[in-house]
Amino acid sequence: MARLRTWAGIALAGALTVSLAGCSDTGGKRAEDARKAAAAQGRAAVDTPRWTFAMITHSGDGDTFWDIVQNGAKQAAVKDNINFLYSHDDEAQQQAQLVDAAVDKQVDGIIVSLAKPDALKAALARARKAGIPVITVNSGSAQSKEFGALTHIGQDETVAGEAVGEELNARGRKKAVCVLHEQGNVGHEQRCDGIRKTFDGTVQNLYVTGTSMPDVQSAIEAKLQADKSVDAVVTLGAPYADTAVKAKRGAGSKAEIDTFDLNAKVAASLKDGTLGFAVDQQPYLQGYQAVDLLWLYKYNDDVLGGGKPVLTGPQIVTEDRAAALEEYTQRGTR
Repeated sequence: MARLRTWAGIALAGALTVSLAGCSDTGGKRAEDARKAAAAQGRAAVDTPRWTFAMITHSGDGDTFWDIVQNGAKQAAVKDNINFLYSHDDEAQQQAQLVDAAVDKQVDGIIVSLAKPDALKAALARARKAGIPVITVNSGSAQSKEFGALTHIGQDETVAGEAVGEELNARGRKKAVCVLHEQGNVGHEQRCDGIRKTFDGTVQNLYVTGTSMPDVQSAIEAKLQADKSVDAVVTLGAPYADTAVKAKRGAGSKAEIDTFDLNAKVAASLKDGTLGFAVDQQPYLQGYQAVDLLWLYKYNDDVLGGGKPVLTGPQIVTEDRAAALEEYTQRGTR
């Protein structure tokens, strides 16, 4: 009986090996990552206390960009034995109330985006008074230090905009439209201003209602119909790139569509030439690093950045890099 069990175990192990090998052959790195995740079984890599970290962002509902940020934060939280709480609201005052709620819960650390920094100032002052360490992510790098954050993790939005302007120059573009889908977001304004700073042509801002894709499409389409000289449209978020493509077709325009941020749809559209280029700020890294750096601060009083932002971008992604990144976008890490 013991021998039968042994041979049965060997047969099962062999079957699993074949199965995993087959998955690896067809699924590549995704299959290998899935195997490692299953093997880890959600166990922490450290034995430090189970601290609670809260991330509060300005994301609206269904924003895939912030799904990627969360994926990074959650993986770091598992590794660091962290109880991770996530909440969001695209209304600045509501976001501030969520920060207040995290302070009231006496969490051990707060991660927050500062798209509309003035609205968050008082709430972060409360966190500082309560002795709760704060790391800012994604937006608000200019206000991060002033508000008492340990560091800021993200891309410098002005620098990112400047990179776009230079890329548009390299592509011979002359007239660009910068589509702002969230009025009052300081990072969005900085992106368009950065484009204007380095672009040899002209840049016009187009404000749209980002919560309604039909409105976004009609606004871009109307702009392209009214001005046939526009040869580049730059959207400030990956979900809006496909909408801009539809608007371009509706207007019969030949403008190139480019975008900030990356997701699976953008990677596929870069690969087939529907989009010209994308600016990747590596949102997965923003979430992962934020949790990891808070853990390092709690565990070892470490602070990264030397008083300067920890930059995760920009990286210009074009057709030649899209295929390599598409696999990662499909698994939700790029």
